[in-house]
Amino acid sequence: MDLRKIKKLIDLLEESNLAELEIKEGEEVVRLSRVPKGTVTTAPVMQAAPVAVAPAPVAAAPVEAAPAEAALPAGHVVKAPMVGTFYASSSPGAAAFVKVGQQVKAGETLGIIEAMKMFNQIEADVAGTVKAILLENGQPVEFDQPMFVIG
Repeated sequence: MDLRKIKKLIDLLEESNLAELEIKEGEEVVRLSRVPKGTVTTAPVMQAAPVAVAPAPVAAAPVEAAPAEAALPAGHVVKAPMVGTFYASSSPGAAAFVKVGQQVKAGETLGIIEAMKMFNQIEADVAGTVKAILLENGQPVEFDQPMFVIG
């Protein structure tokens, strides 16, 4: 799919009341999702796009997601608001934003998702203790994938 077409689709999504848009063109699939305000902020150096664009997998396996979520510790689950690459710290040599057992406040940065060369901070939406970090640094992340458990 042409980049110009994708940009036009982004503009259409921004102008509409739609939360999500998926377009199939032959074998190619593009899925656009509007990110709720307050969930994703930008790193100080970059500007975040209001929508995330990524090719959706052709065959999704929602059956696998249910057992994985059942094995999570009790608590509030922070899920990925977009598709991208997860980073636990602001740079390769820096310390991770959070560790298991660490107290966090609502709005505190938990990690970063890089999507289309944009770095989007993932913030805690509740205060509590980090019970689990479900991703490793540099790991690809899917939309709505559990990332952290805060109790």
